[in-house]
Amino acid sequence: ARGAHIDPSLTSNNYIQSPRPRHPCNVSTTMADAKACTLRTRKFLTNQLLQRKQFIIDVLHPGRPNVPKAELAEKLTKMYKVSDPSTIFLFGFSTQFGGGKSSGFGVIYDSLSAAKKFEPIYRLRRSGMAEAPKGSRKQRRERKNRALKLRGRAKAKALGN
Repeated sequence: ARGAHIDPSLTSNNYIQSPRPRHPCNVSTTMADAKACTLRTRKFLTNQLLQRKQFIIDVLHPGRPNVPKAELAEKLTKMYKVSDPSTIFLFGFSTQFGGGKSSGFGVIYDSLSAAKKFEPIYRLRRSGMAEAPKGSRKQRRERKNRALKLRGRAKAKALGN
């Protein structure tokens, strides 16, 4: 008959499976290991023309997908003894294939006024220092196209000035 060669002790309910060995990628790290990240700056320049210090920042973060820019700015504040953390701008980060390392660009301005003067508006908007444009993109475009057909005071009125 079929199944005559199967050991009856294995088919009963008292058979306990041994736990599967864990794959090395699935091993969870402790919270202390997951929180750790190392910062290294390279190509550090003091750009006096733009009143800033600029550098490439390498972040080592094993066991973590990436590190928030706010956390990096906080660490840079301590590293370079910056008085105002809002003068630090971090951007252009890319995570290395396989994870564990990211690199990007960082800028520390001498003052808040220098940051507002030299930093592009889109980055000021990201950090909350500049106001985002009002209305939807379509409304702004339609207003611009209406103003193209007008001249003088009528154009200023159409643009809302």
